[in-house]
Order: sequence, then C-alpha cells, then structure tokens
Amino acid sequence: MPNTTSTKQRRGPIIISRHGRPALDRNLGPRLHWQDYIDWWAKYEIGPLAEGQEAPKELRDMVADADIVFASARLRAQQTADSAAPHLTAIYDPVFNEAPLPPPKLHGFRALPKTWNVLARTVWLTGHSLDGESVGEARVRAKAAALKLHEAAADAKVYLAAHGWFNRMLRPELRELGWVCARDGGDSYWSYRVYEYRGQ
Repeated sequence: MPNTTSTKQRRGPIIISRHGRPALDRNLGPRLHWQDYIDWWAKYEIGPLAEGQEAPKELRDMVADADIVFASARLRAQQTADSAAPHLTAIYDPVFNEAPLPPPKLHGFRALPKTWNVLARTVWLTGHSLDGESVGEARVRAKAAALKLHEAAADAKVYLAAHGWFNRMLRPELRELGWVCARDGGDSYWSYRVYEYRGQ
C-alpha cells in the first residue's frame, strides 16, 4: 500500500497566555483620584510579577516544544514567558503590549485601582484616550500583532505571553487569518488559549 503519511509540516499551533499575577495589586487601596490612577497604571506597566510564582505545569507542558516564544515589552509578560518556556529566549515586542487604560476625568471621585480599570476600559472603548493610543489605533496594532504570529507560525509552534485585554483583541484578527480557538482556558492569570490553523 502507498504511504499516505504527509511529510508536510503543519502551521502552528499558536498558544497565547495571560501573564502571571503582578506584584502591584489592583484590589488594594488607597482609593485614588483619576490623576493618581494615571501614576498607578504607569507603575503597574513597568512592574514585575509578584514573587514566589512559577508557570503552572499544564502551561509549561503545553509550550515545552514551542519553536518561537514572544512576549510583550512589559516585564510581567517577559517573566511569564521565561517561566513558562525557559528552553527559549523570548522575543520581546511592544506590538503585544496591553491596551491602555486612560481614566475618565471624574473630579472628586475616588476608587480602588480595580474600579478605575473597569471605568477606564469602558470609556476607552467609546473613544476616550487622554492623548494616548486610541481604541482604533490599538485595533490596527492588534491586526499587525496577529499577522506577526501568523507568519511566525508557518511550520512552527508559537507561544506568546501577553495581556488580558490585548489577547482578547487578537482573537477576531486571528480568526480573520484562519485560526480557530481549539482550547479556551479563560482569562485568569497564567491562563492560555490554543489556536489551530484551519486555513482560508
């Protein structure tokens, strides 16, 4: 009988995880004015993971044979990639950075960072940007980021450690390129999704 086993390599898969638990806790006080939250977010963006963490075994096993590892330009994502896939040096790329969280100017209002996160994301999605990256600009970036993953995954298994909201923005762009989510692990810290190429 003829050998029907194809020698052609598959495209992908692509595994995308959220970073681990950050050192700066959004659930802790004090309650902040909107200007204070800008400073809090700036510290969060450059901050590390909380100490004493390692990538869950399930994630480590999933990406143990990854051919290419990406992380955003943020330390928390880089540390996540290093912990999950220590066999490769990650490529750090700001195209995978988290979407910004510009707070609304609510004078006299104070809230915990986790509340500001929700308020800032809500108004950002409606066009508020405080002269930073707009939602439209972030969508363009997400399209470029998805294309980078798609091209890297030609005959390669790719792992990306990035961020909760931006990972969400990648989903429709990956679908547009022919990728389907085959394993949905949710949006918690260290969670991951597996995308398989179904072609176009």
